[in-house]
Amino acid sequence: MPIKLSPSVLNIMHECPRCFWLMMNKGKKRPAGIFPSLPSGMDGILKIHFDKFMEKGKLPPELAKLDECKNLKLFDDAGLLKDWRNSRKGLWFEDKDGNVLHGGIDNLLVDKTNKKIIVLDYKTRGFPLKEDTHEHYQNQLDIYNFLLNEMGYETEDFAFLLFYHPKEVLETGEVIFNTDLIKMKVNVKNAEKIMKEVIQNLLLYFQLSL
Repeated sequence: MPIKLSPSVLNIMHECPRCFWLMMNKGKKRPAGIFPSLPSGMDGILKIHFDKFMEKGKLPPELAKLDECKNLKLFDDAGLLKDWRNSRKGLWFEDKDGNVLHGGIDNLLVDKTNKKIIVLDYKTRGFPLKEDTHEHYQNQLDIYNFLLNEMGYETEDFAFLLFYHPKEVLETGEVIFNTDLIKMKVNVKNAEKIMKEVIQNLLLYFQLSL
């Protein structure tokens, strides 16, 4: 039976193997609990914000001021970007057995010199970063790069996480955010390994359940 996986599904496996097993074998989803809607709202607003600068052929100020972005531009194929942001039909890989790995990105950058693509993912937090905050997103970035490579696109060996966290509220009511751009090495072999391991484990679970 073909298996369908995404970065969020694989995260559940790492956070709670039992929750993952129940979801994949019994169709029982892990209780979501109370989750603030602010991150989802920020995600939509940030995409609109970045798209406005993409249409102008510019980087937004939070990136334009940084040395590591001097030779970069925003990915400017609006049609493809719209499709790739859709987690259900965006980035997509299907192996020879029909197993699927898919995901939806936030944004992409392009190196002006070598034309390689760089994954850019937005993150919203209530507090400044801890030393290891970015490490929790390693698998996600590896998977996005793996998917792009399998679709025929050449990516850099690194990706960016752009964190937003609140700084202050002005007298006029506007909330000011700090931004932190974290550059992370990516390993597409890691994504491929994770997919294979998960599929093998699930197939074993299915066999034991018969």
